[in-house]
Amino acid sequence: MQFVVVSGRSGSGKSTALQLLEDCGYTCIDNLPVSLLPALITQMKSVDNGKLFLAVGIDARNIGGDLSRYPSIIQACQLEASQFTTIFLDASNTVLLKRFSETRRKHPLSNDKTGLQQAIDSERAILEPVAALADITLDTSTLTLHELRSVIRKKVVGEDSKSAALSFESFGFKYGMPVDADFVFDVRCLPNPFWKPELRGFTGLEEPVQTFLSEQPEVMAMADDIAAYLSKWLPSFQANNRSYLTVAIGCTGGMHRSVFLAEHLTKVFKNTYGNVQVRHRQLAGQAQPIAHLVAKQ
Repeated sequence: MQFVVVSGRSGSGKSTALQLLEDCGYTCIDNLPVSLLPALITQMKSVDNGKLFLAVGIDARNIGGDLSRYPSIIQACQLEASQFTTIFLDASNTVLLKRFSETRRKHPLSNDKTGLQQAIDSERAILEPVAALADITLDTSTLTLHELRSVIRKKVVGEDSKSAALSFESFGFKYGMPVDADFVFDVRCLPNPFWKPELRGFTGLEEPVQTFLSEQPEVMAMADDIAAYLSKWLPSFQANNRSYLTVAIGCTGGMHRSVFLAEHLTKVFKNTYGNVQVRHRQLAGQAQPIAHLVAKQ
C-alpha cells in the first residue's frame, strides 16, 4: 500500500496536488480527521492487493484539534503502510495574500473577527506539527499550476506514470464533429469502400475493408503522416500536464476509413504509450444493422 498525506497552508496548492494524484490513479480523500488515519489504513489493508494507492488531504480545519496528536498518529500509520509519504506545501505570506486576493476566496480560518493576514499567520502555527514531520516540503511561491503538477508527479508518482491517456476516436462528419477532440484529422480524401458494392455492408473493423484500405498507398501514407505528427507533438502536450488526449479521425459516415485508421493508429501507439484506447462513435451508437445504415449514406 502506498499512502500519501498532502498538507499545507491554504492557497499553497493542496487541491492541485490531490487532483494530480487522482489523475495518476490514487484514491483521494480531502480533509479527513487525523484521528481516522490509522483506522483507514487498517481497513484498506484488508483489501490491499499490492496496487492500492491512497492520498489524504489534511489542513488546518481538522476536526477536534487532532493536529497536536499528529506525530504519534503518523508513527502508528508508518508501521501499517508499506510506503508512507507526507508532502507539505507552503508559500510566502505575500504570495498567499495575492492568491486569495486574485481568486476572491475566503480563507477557511478567517471570519468577522479574524482578517486574512491573521488567518494566514495562525494557519502556519496550527500546521507546524505536520510541517515538522514532512518527507517532502515544497515552496510553491514561484510555481505555476503546471509546474507544481510536474514536481508532484516527479517526486511522488515517478516518471513512469507521466504518459497521458491517449484515445483514438473515429466519427462521421455528416453527424457532427466530436466536442472533446484535441486533434481532428479529416480523411475524406481517401478511397472510400462505400463505393465498392461488395464492401458496403462491412465496417473498418472487418477484414474485407481492412484489406482493401491497407492496399491503398495513400491510405497508409496518411496513417504514417498522422503517426509522425502525433509522435512529434504529443510529448509537448504531456509536458503541459495533460492527463487525457483525444485524437479524432473523421470520414463521411464514420464506418470505414476513419474506423480503419483509428484501429491502425491505436496499434502503433500502444508500443510507446501505456494507456491507449479506441472508440468508434458511429459504430457504438448503432441500433440497426450496419448494412441498413450504410445504405442511407
